[in-house]
Amino acid sequence: MSTLPVADGRQTVRAAWRLIAADRWAAGGVLLLNVVAAVAALGGPYLLGSMIDAVGGAGAAARVDLLAAGVVGCAVARTLLERSALLAGYRFGERAAARIRVAFLGRALELPASVVERVPAGDLAARGTTDVDAVAATLRDALPAVFLAGTQVLFLVAAVLVLDPRLGVAGLLGLSVFVGTGRWYLRRARAAYLEEGAANSQLAEELAATTAGARTIEAFRLQESRLAAGRSAIARTRRSRLATLRLRSVYYLAAEASYNVPVVLVLLLGGLLHLDDRASLGTVVAAALYLRQLIGPMDGILTWLEQLQSSGAAFARVEGLAVVPPVPPSTTARPDGDRIEVRGVSYAYPDGPDVLHEVDLTVQPGERLAVVGLSGAGKSTLGRLLAGVDRPRTGTVTVGGVAVAGLPPDLLRRQVVLVTQEHHVFRETVRDNLIVPAPDERLAAALHTVGADWALDLDADLGAHPPTGAQAQQLALARVLLADPHTVILDEATALLDPRAARAAERALAAVLHNRTVIAIAHRLQTAHDADRIAVLDAGRIIELGPHDELIAREGPYARLWRQWHGTAEPLPGH
Repeated sequence: MSTLPVADGRQTVRAAWRLIAADRWAAGGVLLLNVVAAVAALGGPYLLGSMIDAVGGAGAAARVDLLAAGVVGCAVARTLLERSALLAGYRFGERAAARIRVAFLGRALELPASVVERVPAGDLAARGTTDVDAVAATLRDALPAVFLAGTQVLFLVAAVLVLDPRLGVAGLLGLSVFVGTGRWYLRRARAAYLEEGAANSQLAEELAATTAGARTIEAFRLQESRLAAGRSAIARTRRSRLATLRLRSVYYLAAEASYNVPVVLVLLLGGLLHLDDRASLGTVVAAALYLRQLIGPMDGILTWLEQLQSSGAAFARVEGLAVVPPVPPSTTARPDGDRIEVRGVSYAYPDGPDVLHEVDLTVQPGERLAVVGLSGAGKSTLGRLLAGVDRPRTGTVTVGGVAVAGLPPDLLRRQVVLVTQEHHVFRETVRDNLIVPAPDERLAAALHTVGADWALDLDADLGAHPPTGAQAQQLALARVLLADPHTVILDEATALLDPRAARAAERALAAVLHNRTVIAIAHRLQTAHDADRIAVLDAGRIIELGPHDELIAREGPYARLWRQWHGTAEPLPGH
């Protein structure tokens, strides 16, 4: 999986229903308040029509005064009820937004490590920030207003139909223009806003990658290529935003023009009916006022519809994390011993060919094994399989007879830990960065063992004082000590450090590796020299296995690699 999925329409609707069901009583209260507010809004036009019909009759003045008081009372009740409905809607929206944020964080933390490492970091970041914020803003601001407006539209149309079905049908015919325009917009809006969200994610990814690799870009003079990539992402973002802008421009113009069509049709038909004595003047006026009242709610729906569409696309992207295939359930078995066995393992990255082929390997407890080979031979991939980060396509990788990738995370980290070139430091205290809950004395002892005496103040904020690369490496090694695994897999853990920092890190590394099984992914052959055994990988297969001196004596591929590394032999044929 190279990108995170997007939830389809059905999955998005189910997720929305789950949000409503989680706070059903509040949702019911919002619905009830909106219905009562909509009913209160019907009283004014009806009473005003009755006032018109009452003029000229017996006791007209007293009746008109009473009806006028009723109009005022309906207006006050409508205002208070609408305000209460909006307030209840805001509270419901805030609670729903909080649930979305919590659910997103939980799903993000539960994503398989292999998925997180392969998808663009900008995509996940954009979903957790821009998209979640867009959904939260809609739940808080747009949804209560649209729900209230939609309820009012339904009751106003129903009131016209009850008042006079003929006038009601005329009004509905006029509304068909607005409905048809809305359908045209909705058919196109989802795809357009999903593309806009994807473009925003790509732009965020390009900016993050360029910022993180600024020194590398400068060192290798990659400014032009990075500028080209950035311009391409910006151009895609611009195209996607212009596309949604064109949709809104057409829709808003047509919708605004259609507002008065129902009123005009009702007045024309009502006038004809009144002239023929088949409808009273009060009935025609009340129907026209009802339809005139539609302009406010319809204008509100129109105002918020663009945000509803963009946030709907954002919600589909947020819910996309739920579509990621779950990690297979952890095994309940416990390893019987520390021996690691690889049997008949083949592995392929998504949509690619196998990069490992029928690999067999046994690592005994306490052994130091080096894995060597040319770039692209599959060394790091094998290391990830041994550490349980990825699962083999075929074959098994076990520790103590139990599949490594099937172990629950807490148990896995007590068995095998992978140490790579990259180490994350959280913007938290030293104590929080060590992750493993333990007494302060044990934390301090681990830091001292790896030479991190600078971090003995466990409450120091590393966000305010970011550590250097070497110091980040020391924190990573202290985590390994605290996890206390029996096997440590090293994938060039000091390769990115300068020589002076690397020497200090290697001394700390030696303290961590004492009395442990070590599997070193050796991109530099000097690392392999001191190993108990060396596995030589070529094109995803182990072609040699044995101690350094024995492999040198065989005059095989490892011997040629060794001499080539020392500059005393011709390059390998075919490489």
